[in-house]
Amino acid sequence: MPKVLIVHGAGMNMRGKVQIDIFGAMTLPEYDQHIRKYASELGIEVEIFHSNIEGEVINKFYAAHDRGVDAAIINPAGYTTGHPALTAAIAQVRFPTIELHISNPARRGRESEIARVSRGVVTGFGIFGYWLALRGIQDMLAAG
Repeated sequence: MPKVLIVHGAGMNMRGKVQIDIFGAMTLPEYDQHIRKYASELGIEVEIFHSNIEGEVINKFYAAHDRGVDAAIINPAGYTTGHPALTAAIAQVRFPTIELHISNPARRGRESEIARVSRGVVTGFGIFGYWLALRGIQDMLAAG
């Protein structure tokens, strides 16, 4: 069973509490419920992690590398730009990382620095984007 690290970036704990017009009313624990359901349907094991501290996220990527995780999905949120150490960590790990956004940051004039080191990017599909990313990882890993 493939192992996928799911990382929720800075500010994700505020989902469903602020900026509801952009991100919707779903809270982070509700995101996690959907992600676990999608992973179960696809036969993927997920480890879900959130931190508002960049160094903790970097350490999580490096630890996942050492443990042999197969892939990662990151919703960088507040880490989308201006975090070169995190960008470097994602570029250094042996597994592919997919960047994911519930909304489409490009509509708000934001360009992601994380996207430059990610295998792919899923934006604008709401919570269903996690299913798309997990399914993409499943196909990617099967293809070798």
